[in-house]
Amino acid sequence: MCGIVGFTGSEQCSEFLVQALKRLEYRGYDSAGIAVQSGGKIKTVKAKGKIAEGLQEKLKEEGVPGGSCGIGHTRWATHGEPSDVNSHPIGNGRISIVHNGIIENYREIKKFLIGHGYGFESETDTETVVKLLDYYYSSDPVDAISKAIRDIEGAYALGIIFRDFPDKIFAVRKESPLIVGQGKGENFIASDVTAILDRTREYYILEHEEIAEISPNKIIFRDSHGFPITKQLKIADWDISTAEKGGYEHFMLKEIHEQPAAVRNTLSPRVKNGLPSFEECGLTDEKLKGYKHIFIIGCGSAMHAGMVGKYVIEELSRSPVIVDIASEFRYRNPLLSKDDLCVIISQSGETADTKAALTLANEIGADTLALVNVVGSSIAREAKMVMYTNAGPEISVCSTKAYAVQTAFMYLLAFRVALARGAITEEKCRELTGELMCIPQLIEKCLCDKEQYQFVASKLINAQSLMYIGRGLDYALSMEGSLKLKEISYIHSESYAAGELKHGTISLIEEGMPVIAVATQSRLADKTVSNVKEVKSRGAVVVVICKENFEFDNTIADYKLTLPPISDLLMPMVAIVPMQLTAYYTAVLLGRDVDMPRNLAKSVTVE
Repeated sequence: MCGIVGFTGSEQCSEFLVQALKRLEYRGYDSAGIAVQSGGKIKTVKAKGKIAEGLQEKLKEEGVPGGSCGIGHTRWATHGEPSDVNSHPIGNGRISIVHNGIIENYREIKKFLIGHGYGFESETDTETVVKLLDYYYSSDPVDAISKAIRDIEGAYALGIIFRDFPDKIFAVRKESPLIVGQGKGENFIASDVTAILDRTREYYILEHEEIAEISPNKIIFRDSHGFPITKQLKIADWDISTAEKGGYEHFMLKEIHEQPAAVRNTLSPRVKNGLPSFEECGLTDEKLKGYKHIFIIGCGSAMHAGMVGKYVIEELSRSPVIVDIASEFRYRNPLLSKDDLCVIISQSGETADTKAALTLANEIGADTLALVNVVGSSIAREAKMVMYTNAGPEISVCSTKAYAVQTAFMYLLAFRVALARGAITEEKCRELTGELMCIPQLIEKCLCDKEQYQFVASKLINAQSLMYIGRGLDYALSMEGSLKLKEISYIHSESYAAGELKHGTISLIEEGMPVIAVATQSRLADKTVSNVKEVKSRGAVVVVICKENFEFDNTIADYKLTLPPISDLLMPMVAIVPMQLTAYYTAVLLGRDVDMPRNLAKSVTVE
């Protein structure tokens, strides 16, 4: 959520700032703005709404600020409604800042500052930071920043410019992510490297309460007390082309089609001699054999991948697995011990609730394994072990390839746990792993059937509400299918265990209501078909997702989406593709903003 960019160099920076903010649009926002050092003053232009309709139109009206040092921001409203005055950057004439995060004690700071003669214009917590910096500032920006962050409680990433230092940007962070990009004769700050990939792939990661002083030809890092420190330079492992649409209408569609390659990139480095291998992170068979419980923790799609993992691990190893929503785990005083493993799943590696769950697990002393996509992210650095999914950047807010690779990893983990605990033989483990390695080509086969997904989508667009049902792994899968549809089409959708329908939920079924039934598990097929008959007899329009060789009475289904055959255990890896594409085409037919659905952010860095 929210996006920060900053530039200092020799060229005019306004256009760069706007374009960099556009590359951060996927994070979710409701206003945008820039502040530029211009003619001895800080010139700010900001507006409510999307960049194209808001900020860029405002720049046409007010003029583009001239200057080679500036900061920019896309804001997702927390304190104060979306409006021009609440937009960032926020300043007072001699200091301007952009801020991601939440200042928890802003009321106390505001009261203190009002007592010292400061007035406030916006409803934001961010304005208290500007005024606090101004209160401490005399002539040394670093000293002012050091003093201010000692007073601030909460999460923040701050980009700051001082009128008295026309070619410098200052940056500091706690909890919220922020990087410093290194170019040639120009340097940058950004919420993530995607914003600056067209200029550089070299960057530094700011740690908690570290302060960066950034000039066109020099970057100085200091600790919270102002003492210089050295940092390791990072190199982004993708270029700007991977963060562009590449001819696809939307990033979501592109990323759905990238899933075969992404799954291969996740699996291939972790399969040695035909068996899953976690030696890169130190997760040994001895450890896997010794854990009393395995916890899998995530939010949204990451949690749904964990649900698939739970079913498969328990099926193969007969070992108990607890899947928790991160925001619930941290507050329910979990029964966690030093003998347990916590698998922490987050695409961005910055999800606030997931990160807090990791902190709790570390404090208790459990082993923690982070499964993340973004190298060097907070969760990756703080977990005791880390595995990267190698999926490349995922730009669309609606997660697709991240879910696919997280699920693929869950299978590798399940196979290795079962092998380590003697629940399956090495031969069986190789057989399962070999079948998993064939998944990318089956996904590719599903991607060729877009016409049937478009056709089904055309039957969903007039629905007010619909339901996904399934049993076992199909139920775990239906959770993700339902989420995909509702988050981008805005059609109300829920997933239910098919056997639970008769315990109240079937009362929702009425004439013409779509029900998507997932029926890929052979031993549960008859039970699922029975549930389908129940909803069909009450007027539901039924879409069945099943294997192409699955035979049943066609009168119970209005439409079928068929899948290439593979073992029941691995069907979720293939069956998710029709759900993703059906959701995508439904949203497109409804004219939705597919990549940036309303009210959502890609990386949720606050509670």
